[in-house]
Amino acid sequence: MAFNFGGAANNPAATLTAPSFGASTTTAPTGFGFGSTTTGFGGLGAGNTAAGGFGGFGATTTAAAAPGSTFSFSAPSNTAGGLFGNTQNKGFGFSSGLGAGTAPGASGFGTGLGTTGLGGFGGFSIQPTQQQGGLFGQQAAGPAQPTQLYQQVTALSAPTLLGDERDAILAKWNQLQAYWGTGKGYYSNNTPPVDFTQENPFCRFKAVGYSCVPGSKDEDGLVVLALNKKEADVRAQQQQVVESLHKILGSNQMLSVNVEGVKALPDDQTEVIIYVVERSPNGTSKRIPASTLFSFVEQPNVKAQLAQLSVVMSVTRTELSPAQLKQLMQNAPAGVDPIIWEQAKVDNPDPEKLIPVPMVGFKELLRRLKIQEQMTKQHQTRVDIISGDISELQKNQATTVAKIAQYKRKLMDLSHRVLQVLIKQEIQRKSGYAIQVDEEHLRVQLDTIQSELNAPTQFKGRLNELMSQIRMQNHFGTVRSEERYSVDADLLREIKQHLKQQQEGLSHLISVIKDDLEDIKLIEHGLSDSGHMRGGILS
Repeated sequence: MAFNFGGAANNPAATLTAPSFGASTTTAPTGFGFGSTTTGFGGLGAGNTAAGGFGGFGATTTAAAAPGSTFSFSAPSNTAGGLFGNTQNKGFGFSSGLGAGTAPGASGFGTGLGTTGLGGFGGFSIQPTQQQGGLFGQQAAGPAQPTQLYQQVTALSAPTLLGDERDAILAKWNQLQAYWGTGKGYYSNNTPPVDFTQENPFCRFKAVGYSCVPGSKDEDGLVVLALNKKEADVRAQQQQVVESLHKILGSNQMLSVNVEGVKALPDDQTEVIIYVVERSPNGTSKRIPASTLFSFVEQPNVKAQLAQLSVVMSVTRTELSPAQLKQLMQNAPAGVDPIIWEQAKVDNPDPEKLIPVPMVGFKELLRRLKIQEQMTKQHQTRVDIISGDISELQKNQATTVAKIAQYKRKLMDLSHRVLQVLIKQEIQRKSGYAIQVDEEHLRVQLDTIQSELNAPTQFKGRLNELMSQIRMQNHFGTVRSEERYSVDADLLREIKQHLKQQQEGLSHLISVIKDDLEDIKLIEHGLSDSGHMRGGILS
């Protein structure tokens, strides 16, 4: 048959029988014998000696199904690992199976179902028992509900819906749905289909991004409320929101609600950061811890009251402890490849401020894109505000510089006026007195300075020379500016080419004229010779 996975070729034939739940038998392994001494679905009962089928859950396989068995999933004799637990079967690209088999016969989904604990499927913690019959060794126990991961793996690997080769096509279709993260996987007639969501571990549309590490402490008491309102409406009704939150807190006079910040979110939502301050009768005050406040707002009755305020979500923003951060970084999230997670940690641009976070599906990617666009708009708005402030400061600076220059000129004028007043006052005070010795020395120094300034080779002569040169340069500059012209380079090249052609034409014309003159001379010479000959003949 087409679904003989690893059946040994030398065993006697076994026919397919109906699933036997709890019946004890000593026959050869069959297809779906649950609780039997020799089972074909991995030995789900306790104490089996010949485990068949689906990976050998918790038993060492000592006998395999015969080639005639239709649904024999047993591994070869004396081998460890099952369909997903060994290194030879990697149908879904798993590096070493879905679980960690630590003993011979341990499957890839964890330790055996017949032992004290179930490994990869969630740990049923089934105690071994000597009773035979009921499922998992219990008489009164009903059929156990398979876990979602078990259902997904069964739908991807071994569906038994149709019982023929079409189940392989169905398995591939289920794999495609699981990779895409949508749809339903049918795998059995007696079991409802499993829903494939983007959170399933087989979904391929996953990536890793980075988010800022929260910096606030639990003592800060910051709780974020996401309101389904626009930022402008929330800011206009901020006081009403605070009063409503205070009523939700019981209108306790010892408590006061404060708003830390308001920020716009995508899809016309607004983020409001609040904290609650408790005042004691002795006058001291403290903030309610964020964990306590978050636990209060997450109560069902409180959430219903918050929903009337259009609150759609509430979260805390507290920093992670070193142990939590270490655990988060070491363990890859569910459904994320550990190799991708390790590479994301290596590629982290700022490990001190950023942590990697998984992004599952296009909706999450779109959400982060909208948040990024919103943050970009906020940054652009802030940059525009800063640019406006800088322009205003530049205008103020230019006005201040102009005022400083004006005040300097005014100071200079006032200084001259004060000096003139002092001179007149000193003249009036010294009137009628003879010139003193120090005044005579000062007069001599002033005369010396005046003579130096008026000397032809000193400052005054040089200044006159510089002034004359400046006037000449201004005159020549005016004349040159009036006669200045310019020719385009292409036009100049064309003019040169045209003159060259004219020169060549003139040269050719001159050569033609010279040739014609030579011909005329020859003609004249010939005519003169013929005239002499005729004269000689006539004579």
